[in-house]
Amino acid sequence: MRSLELPIEPPYPVMDAELVPELPRGGEWQYEPKWDGFRCLAFRGGDRVELQAKSGKFLTRFFPDVVAMLKSVPASRFVIDSELVIPVDGALSFEELQLRLHPAESRVRMLAAAHPASMMAFDLLVDDAGRLLAAKPLRERRKALERFHAAFAKRVQRLRLSPATTDLKQALGWLRRAGAALDGIVAKRLDLGYRSGERTGMVKYKTIRSADCVVGGFRYLEGTKVVGSLLLGLYGEDGLLHHVGFTSSIKDKDRKALTAKLERLRGAPGFTGRSPGGPSRWSTERTGEWEPLEPRLVVEVAYDQYTGGRFRHGTKLLRWRPDKAPSQCRFDQVERRSLRLAVLESGSL
Repeated sequence: MRSLELPIEPPYPVMDAELVPELPRGGEWQYEPKWDGFRCLAFRGGDRVELQAKSGKFLTRFFPDVVAMLKSVPASRFVIDSELVIPVDGALSFEELQLRLHPAESRVRMLAAAHPASMMAFDLLVDDAGRLLAAKPLRERRKALERFHAAFAKRVQRLRLSPATTDLKQALGWLRRAGAALDGIVAKRLDLGYRSGERTGMVKYKTIRSADCVVGGFRYLEGTKVVGSLLLGLYGEDGLLHHVGFTSSIKDKDRKALTAKLERLRGAPGFTGRSPGGPSRWSTERTGEWEPLEPRLVVEVAYDQYTGGRFRHGTKLLRWRPDKAPSQCRFDQVERRSLRLAVLESGSL
């Protein structure tokens, strides 16, 4: 790839965050929303734009709408660290982001026209004068980013300024008000430069949520006759039990007794709506044979994200809920709350 003639060039390792059980306190920290999107370093050099993912791979061809938006900025040189998000009916859709990763250019352009992506900018590594800011402390880079956004945002509406605060109480309030729309909170040291490729001076706190689910079926552990995973379901407004994910965090010492309990409840159909084994972009469970169960057992599981009608990753079994009626396990526990970008942009969340 020919040079963009910038002080830094792609692929450029992003500054990463260490996962922590609680957020740090103190005036030297800045707090920001952790968006449920695609991390993106955006490079503008003259008439060229390149979009780089956290992995170092290029996203440019999958987001022609973002490329066009950045080319419309009346500045010919800059580098922004950001998160790409796609709003659909006022809420952020991770599924729409996943759909963009398609080999057919015509398909990508159709998706981009239907639901254009927005860029939530949270750092400025090269300013509009082409000056390298990466070595500057965050408090200076943030001011530069705010000036950049103020200068160009009215002309480029999908270039958003991600909120930031030094008030921990306000940051925790974002999580309470936004619910599942945010993936957590990021905290960054105000006195440090951009530590490319490091996890120094930046931490992330992720929200863990729980839901009560019906056990609609199970799978045997591969090559055995003991349970390997429980298949989870929720009831929709249609009255049907839909498969939403799985949990395999079963203690080895419990597998034999649990298998016997489950086998006594075997009976079709298990799931009366969406069933296991269908196509899913984020399923990591082994597909294939599964055993349907009468819908009588309820478990509480912890999950990180729910999107596209299911838990994106495997869940953690917290406890059995014999006190809960299966009919009470409904989608309203996990449906995402609408998150308006205009509210976020104001920083008030």
